This record gives sequence, structure tokens and C-alpha cells, in this order.
Amino acid sequence: MKNFIIIMKLPAIFLIAGALFLGGCTEPEAQTNNVSGTHEHWKSKFYEKLPMLGHRNWILVVDKAFPEQNAAGIEYIYANENLNAVLKQVLSQVNQSGHVKPIIYQDKELNFITEEQASGVTELKSAIKSTIGNQPVQTLLHDSVFKKLDTESKLFKVLVIKTNEVIPYTSVFLQLDCAYWNGDKEVQLRKSIQK
Repeated sequence: MKNFIIIMKLPAIFLIAGALFLGGCTEPEAQTNNVSGTHEHWKSKFYEKLPMLGHRNWILVVDKAFPEQNAAGIEYIYANENLNAVLKQVLSQVNQSGHVKPIIYQDKELNFITEEQASGVTELKSAIKSTIGNQPVQTLLHDSVFKKLDTESKLFKVLVIKTNEVIPYTSVFLQLDCAYWNGDKEVQLRKSIQK
């Protein structure tokens, strides 16, 4: 009887040993902490996220020193590309989305940075201006942007796409607005409701 019990336990022992052996041969899953790095990976993450974003959400295309914040409503993607290339892709997708349009903000400080202070700033400013085209841009002091984001991220998601740009105050902030509805229509609607 004792031999019978040992023989019955052998298959279970082989199954457990096999599982442990095979488990040790596989690569561990990559850790995900809302940060990604390859060219195609950041784009796919962004394309996946854009349909979920809407009116009052934010997309930030930021320089490398932009800090990671503790706010629960802020998600980060790392794009190991220059800021203007990422901005082109983001603006193109937002403008083609059909459901949102951008209200564009830039740091006011950028207008006062000289080439002597940050080599390449003149060329980058020109490239960003070309990418934005004739879309209106509002400027805010950098600290004002953080205050705005602090308030907004408590209610609405903020997607930060961090680039490898090392020229300060070059970040571009997109507050999303509804593309198929506007302020005038909203005023008319509210007047109709009050009647």
C-alpha cells in the first residue's frame, strides 16, 4: 500500500517540478508604470488613449525635465523623440479626431529665452510655430500652468507625453475642447432650457 501511495504522488511531483522549470525559462513580464519608451510604443499608447479623451482633458507634450507629479489623474508616456516631432504627431491626430480640438498653451518664459542661454532655442521656437500653424496660442507663466493642472487633474485626466527635449520652457499644453460643439451653441441651449 505504501508503494501505491508513492507511485500516485509521483505524477503530481513531476507536474509541479515541470511547472517550476518552465516558469523559470520564460522572460519576466515587463513592468508597466504608465511610462513607455520606443517610438512605436508611445504612438500606440497615445492612439489607444485619444478616443477616451474629451472636453476638458489635457495632453501635454513636454521637455525632459518636466516633473512627474503625484496627482492620480495624470498619466505619463515617455517618447524618446524630439519635442517637435512628437507635437506634430499629437496635433495631427487631435485635429483629425473629429471629437476634440486643442486649445493651445505655451510657457510665457519661452519668449524671453535667448540663444546664448539655450543653444538651439531659436530654431526650436520656429519649428514649433510652424507645427502649430495658424492655430491660436495662449501663453501662461510656467507656475500658472502647474496651478491649472493641479486643479484640472482632480476631475479630468491629463496625459503627459514626455520627450527627450532639453531646451527649457518648450513644453506645449493642449486643453481639449469639443470639436462638434461650441460656446455659442451652448449659450443657445442654455437659453432654450431657461424658457
